[in-house]
Amino acid sequence: MGEAALKYKYSIEEYLEMEANSLEKLEYHEGEIFAMAGGTLNHSLLSNNVGGSLRQALKTKAKPCRTYNSDAKIAVSDEKFVYADTFVVCGKTETFLELPHAVKNPILIVEVLSDSTALYDLQGKFQAYQKITSFREYILVSQNEILVEVFFKPENAIFWQYLSYTKIEDIIELKSVDVEISLNDIYLDWEKTA
Repeated sequence: MGEAALKYKYSIEEYLEMEANSLEKLEYHEGEIFAMAGGTLNHSLLSNNVGGSLRQALKTKAKPCRTYNSDAKIAVSDEKFVYADTFVVCGKTETFLELPHAVKNPILIVEVLSDSTALYDLQGKFQAYQKITSFREYILVSQNEILVEVFFKPENAIFWQYLSYTKIEDIIELKSVDVEISLNDIYLDWEKTA
């Protein structure tokens, strides 16, 4: 019986060089590099809508919170860097010195689900995000139907709370940042696809 081939592990420096020279976004997972799949028009629209809704709602808060899109990385650890569709940081944005575009302290993260990544977003990414000490709220937005799922973990709690929203008139209370956004705003101009 033959031996399994050794898998090459990339250094962070190699990852950064590859990404700088790539037309695709690349995620880094403990030495492995993965290309991000391209999105659909609905995916882009919903990502922009939820980011815009969050940005607008956060303007009224006394505590400064910023909304970032998928151009910024999230540093899950010093061995894992991923992209989310939208995320929020309250207070000072913390990054790695050598990776100034990799944010270490998101409080709220949004993923617009794609058929190809839904399971990874719900399981793999969610599990990884839970290692971030500042992380308190996770929002999953379906692009195939009107459905927004929200996971929230109160400070010092052991378990995550779950709520789902399925009506266009629903208002989502985002507890981590103390704002509300509507499904009507999230799904503005959205077209259901078969």
